[in-house]
Amino acid sequence: MLFPPPATLVLCLLPLPQITAQGRFFRPGGSLHAWFHRVSDALSTVDHAPPTSIEVVAADTPAPFSRYQARNFTLVCIVSGGKPAPTVYFKRDGEPIDAVPLSEPPAASSGPLQDSRPFRSLLHRDLDDTKMQRSLSLLDAENRGGRPSTERPSRSLTPDPSSVIQPTTENIPETVVSREFPHWVHGSEPVYFLRHSHSPGGDGTVEVRALLTWTLNPQTDNEALFSCEVKHPALSMPMQAEVTLVAPKGPKIMMTPSRARVGDTVRILVHGFQNEVFPEPMFTWTRVGSRLLDGSAEFDGKELVLERVPAELNGSMYRCMAQNPLGSTDTHTRLIVFENPNIPRGTEDSNGSASGPAGVRLTLVLALTVVLELT
Repeated sequence: MLFPPPATLVLCLLPLPQITAQGRFFRPGGSLHAWFHRVSDALSTVDHAPPTSIEVVAADTPAPFSRYQARNFTLVCIVSGGKPAPTVYFKRDGEPIDAVPLSEPPAASSGPLQDSRPFRSLLHRDLDDTKMQRSLSLLDAENRGGRPSTERPSRSLTPDPSSVIQPTTENIPETVVSREFPHWVHGSEPVYFLRHSHSPGGDGTVEVRALLTWTLNPQTDNEALFSCEVKHPALSMPMQAEVTLVAPKGPKIMMTPSRARVGDTVRILVHGFQNEVFPEPMFTWTRVGSRLLDGSAEFDGKELVLERVPAELNGSMYRCMAQNPLGSTDTHTRLIVFENPNIPRGTEDSNGSASGPAGVRLTLVLALTVVLELT
């Protein structure tokens, strides 16, 4: 039987082509040109990394509610893990926000922000009835050429001609005129200011912080939906994080132990609200009609601790006020202190600890017990 000869691998070395300035040149087209574009796009996206996290927080919180003074409010959108830096922008109720770019953060004491573009009034206050009537009375006095009714009469029997010819007006302090909640009214859309900051990471990624600042209006901004969106070449669709500005309503109070006795340590805690609150509120505790157990007028914190409550606190009322820049609310709870059989009535001091002969006898019994155990 005849077998075919084994196959032989032949390696051919071809000389490299030499490109000279002579001859005709052409640009590749068709499928080859499209392939080159795909390869270049793939190589350009090798160094891209999508953002890994996005978060929206409120700056300078917790903060109190300002009833009579307009304050600036800032939302911060933090985007981490992107390479290169992504594009970050804000929306309100689903609509893009046309913000004025800022290169530096505004000063904390600068007051309401002003737009550098053509003038746009941020807000104004309506005149209340008291101020309106006062202004009308002064205007009527001027029209009659007489003196305002609130001005003191001249001490001289002969009136001064200058006082009749030139009637005077009286400046009324704003705090005296109106003590009710002011009417916040925007003459136009609120002016937003946007600032970006970039912080490079060790792995080549960039953390982007977008700060949106405007003059807060508690009446119109309450329950407003703000969203932060991120665009990046490595993302097929934008990333998004949302927050809703909400004032606190109906704090829920929990007291432990539920049946407090003389000498117990009582903890009063706010463990929730009737609604979702943003930004985080601040809490202030007071005792109605008196000071707290430690002698202070108020206590700031989510939990109020009363150590070794005495019998004198039975029936005392405690008030908790929760507030954020959008509004404030308060709730009350009453402390009921029951007798402690281990502490006879009238033997506890103001701190709820035993004193007097009963306390001395208890101390002697404990000391005697310790001595007997040691011997």
